[in-house]
Amino acid sequence: MALDSKIPNGPIDQKWTNYKNHINLVNPANKRNIDVIVVGTGLAGGSAAATLAELGYNVKAFCFQDSPRRAHSIAAQGGINAAKNYQGDGDSTFRLFYDTVKGGDYRAREANVHRLAEVSANIIDQCVAQGVPLAREYGGLLDNRSFGGTLVSRTFYAKGQTGQQLLLGAYSAMNRQIGRGKIKMYNRHEMLDVVIVNGKARGIIARNLITGELERHSAHAVVIASGGYGNVFFLSTNAMGSNATAAWKIHKKGAFFANPCYTQIHPTCIPVSGDHQSKLTLMSESLRNDGRIWVPKKLEDAQAIREGRLKPTQIAEEDRDYYLERRYPSFGNLVPRDIASRAAKERCDAGFGVNKTGEAVYLDFASAIERYGKDQARIRHLNENDMSLVRALGKEVIEEKYGNLFQMYEKIVDENPYETPMMIYPAVHYTMGGVWVDYNLMTTIPGCYAIGEANFSDHGANRLGASALMQGLADGYFVLPYTIGDYLAADIRTGKIPTDTPEFDQAEKNVRDQLEKFLNNNGKHSVDYFHKKLGKIMWNKVGMARNAKGLTEAIDEIAALREEFYRDVKVTGSMNSFNQELEKAMRVADFLELGELFAKDALHRNESCGGHFREEYQTEDGEAKRDDENFAYVAAWEYKGKPSDAVLHKEPLVFDNVKLVQRSYK
Repeated sequence: MALDSKIPNGPIDQKWTNYKNHINLVNPANKRNIDVIVVGTGLAGGSAAATLAELGYNVKAFCFQDSPRRAHSIAAQGGINAAKNYQGDGDSTFRLFYDTVKGGDYRAREANVHRLAEVSANIIDQCVAQGVPLAREYGGLLDNRSFGGTLVSRTFYAKGQTGQQLLLGAYSAMNRQIGRGKIKMYNRHEMLDVVIVNGKARGIIARNLITGELERHSAHAVVIASGGYGNVFFLSTNAMGSNATAAWKIHKKGAFFANPCYTQIHPTCIPVSGDHQSKLTLMSESLRNDGRIWVPKKLEDAQAIREGRLKPTQIAEEDRDYYLERRYPSFGNLVPRDIASRAAKERCDAGFGVNKTGEAVYLDFASAIERYGKDQARIRHLNENDMSLVRALGKEVIEEKYGNLFQMYEKIVDENPYETPMMIYPAVHYTMGGVWVDYNLMTTIPGCYAIGEANFSDHGANRLGASALMQGLADGYFVLPYTIGDYLAADIRTGKIPTDTPEFDQAEKNVRDQLEKFLNNNGKHSVDYFHKKLGKIMWNKVGMARNAKGLTEAIDEIAALREEFYRDVKVTGSMNSFNQELEKAMRVADFLELGELFAKDALHRNESCGGHFREEYQTEDGEAKRDDENFAYVAAWEYKGKPSDAVLHKEPLVFDNVKLVQRSYK
């Protein structure tokens, strides 16, 4: 089938407005007769469920956690972008649009990104109205800080817990609708298949994770808001329960999967300490506003630090290599994440890493503490030459801005980051790839939508910091409620969708057969055994740097591992009960297919762009080298039985509003 992105005609700054003026609408009296399923209750799913219910639709919302409040959106700490120009530093809707397209290395769909920039300001107004406690400056206006890849301050924040506060806002809106009966909440449920009737998504098969019961749920449309697939690497900053099952199940039923190789490696994570770890912890990118990243200039100093013979505070200023400031003087420590991550890897590979494994760099706040301390001393008419006083005052400012992050770091690493520089290293964080959607956020399955991180649409090959929360809330509050109405207008006379049909029977049978197969498989190894092996293949050969040889090997190794998994996995317990091993087995089965498609996508894309870095395609100074002539397209993969048989469809990317240049942040 040919891809139709359904991008409206006209100037880019008028597309969304004109589109909304001409779409079909559903009468409020008819909305109460239409059911919508929303899978996932993070910022995208929670805001969508609340808004659709507020409009009058009957919503069934599903999450595998015990409460929507535990969605992984709470882990987005640093902030949310919006083009309000409160700082008066030259921001605008177009500049946010341009920064996002450039930050994604010119691999995003222009029309979607401009719409995102347009509605960004509305998100802030919505959240303030909900009571979200965004930070304010002295005069009472909302405060902003900077994030990587921009030269303006447009990031709104709530200390170091922005995602959590925004999620509580969406959750409160959901709770209002749950109380009214417009949202029926299904906690501790996991979607295991989508049901297609006459070519349209008409329901899901879900498993009650407490009782093990399989349930049939019907609706006139299905919305997937289940997040990304970073846990294909096993170790990532994602919650351990985060998975790709909902998105992968719709892919196997006809939804194309786009750009799976576009995965973000975040530069500021607490380094890996050993094979015993089950997840990694993110230190917010907001810390790069005030933290300076460095390694020792001398190999012997780095060696001494690794061996415990030298402390970082004993390294003189002239013996420190602030390598981001050296290489990228215009943006310094606020270069985009992919650039900062590769720069850290390059320094550590060269032998300058500072922890025992040699895979860590420093994030140092000493300069910021001194700068803020002197400011406070002058404001209070105190002695700015009293360095003990200055450090105490500066620490207060840093604590007010980032205190919970510093506390979290100290609890994990057992070092005081106010006194000793943090150690950080890149780790898998966010996935820009995902389910292919058109301008309406509909997948290639009619009636099936994907929003937030579950889709591919807005970030190109690299997500700029503080834009995940923006996309999730834009999709849920301000985009999907319009576009889904255009589709549902044809369903006002359809009536309830029955679940006692052959399509539901077959979908439930398929799920039950797979569950029973795992339980009856008398293998030798646990699910985690295979997940960890997959993660090592992915990190070593499909991680921060990729090449044709490693990717080819990864494809073969993942296919072999998948065969071994089905032959040798051992799943204890029973189906009709609480069984986390069975949950994990279903999720890892999907990761073992997704991982192979991921590597296949990376192998076919013979260029470097954003988070996709092929070692064969780089500039003389080690930067990503795009091939716009041959690869300026979205790679959308159609499922054909197994990943090796997936068929590639291309959506050409048209750039009418930005100039395609090799990206530079120097």
